[in-house]
Amino acid sequence: MIGMVRGRLLEKGLQQALIDVGGVAYELELPLTTAAALGQAGEEVALYTHLVVRDDAQALFGFASKEAREAFRALIKVSSVGPKLAAAILSVLDAPALAAAVESGDLGALTQVPGIGRRMAERIAMEMKGRLEALAAAPAAKGGREGMMADAEAALVSLGYRPQEAARALAQVADGAAGLEALIKLALGQLAQAGRSRAAP
Repeated sequence: MIGMVRGRLLEKGLQQALIDVGGVAYELELPLTTAAALGQAGEEVALYTHLVVRDDAQALFGFASKEAREAFRALIKVSSVGPKLAAAILSVLDAPALAAAVESGDLGALTQVPGIGRRMAERIAMEMKGRLEALAAAPAAKGGREGMMADAEAALVSLGYRPQEAARALAQVADGAAGLEALIKLALGQLAQAGRSRAAP
């Protein structure tokens, strides 16, 4: 199994990265929180990884920390939670926040994730209870709405937008977003609209 990838970042999208490791480029799927923490193309990066092998495809998922990978591995053991949904959950809640939500039974935090209803949130909380107790005691790197806005701005800047225009777009859509993924997507729509307006004669 591939446990870590270390090399030069060639390309980065919203939830993907291409990393050159000794002349071989690995394509990784990432939670938004990990993508936001990556540097710019050309920089040296290291990600913990988990390889998902299926009959029709293989996918390599990358994480900024061992804790995030541990949370991902715990999530995909839950009934009806596949790798894509697990990455979506970690795009909204970092590993300590997820662990705290599970241990406290905070279903509201879990239902912030697009595609997670109350029944699924109850299943996640029940089946993961006790698996991430050590993570629940760890402080989250950033907390609350302010931390989510900072992560969203970092993700937009890493995609090539200037900090000022990223912050302005985020401020315009913040009230309509529930979760990091939704916030970034709304801000990207706002930035695209602003770009079209500037280009119009």
